Amino acid sequence: MTYNVMIKDLPVEERPRERLLRQGPEFLSNRELLAILLKTGTKHKSVFTLVDQLIAHFGSLRGIACANYEEMAVIKGIGPAKAAQVLAAFELAKRLSNSYLQVQEIINSPADAAAVVMDEMRLLDREHFMILMLNTKHRVITRKIVSIGHLSASLVHPRELFKDVIKRSSAAVILIHNHPSGDPTPSDDDIRVTKRICEAGRLLGITVLDHLVIGDQCFISLREKGLM
Repeated sequence: MTYNVMIKDLPVEERPRERLLRQGPEFLSNRELLAILLKTGTKHKSVFTLVDQLIAHFGSLRGIACANYEEMAVIKGIGPAKAAQVLAAFELAKRLSNSYLQVQEIINSPADAAAVVMDEMRLLDREHFMILMLNTKHRVITRKIVSIGHLSASLVHPRELFKDVIKRSSAAVILIHNHPSGDPTPSDDDIRVTKRICEAGRLLGITVLDHLVIGDQCFISLREKGLM
């Protein structure tokens, strides 16, 4: 399909909205789905040209998902209305990921824990350190972001981490953080911080079940790797 033409100039059966209704959204490319979100182009640009510029500017769908309004507004033709449509769509996707907690509440494996946060955390452009708090049956009580930034002992202090855990009467926790590079290989800092938190947890009688490092659609369990 040629993307430099106006949607109205395409045969009806090739227009993104009509294809979505006829075949389903899963058969459309990222560019076509974004074109539906943006709806129209400008006087001199087709909506496909705008989509191409959006993808080129941010480099990927992940880059667009992490962008804010100010970053989108620098692209000529992406005004407040179009930026709001894109931001709203990606925010709904993040909230859908969050709602997984309501469906899959019991954690039986590292994969269960990773599934709770994967869609949200794999898109982040900075390291976020999060904990899942569990009861004695490994049911999720809540989750909390402990720090944002490069993982280090100064950012993740056991005293601050376990304060909320104790307040919630949590029996166990799972540590989770992301690698924005997409590669979940644990660093030396990751391992050092994990061991420090595990030691503090043992003194408090709170089990640290695992530490997951989230990459792009992949993860590594430090427990499974024998690193904690």
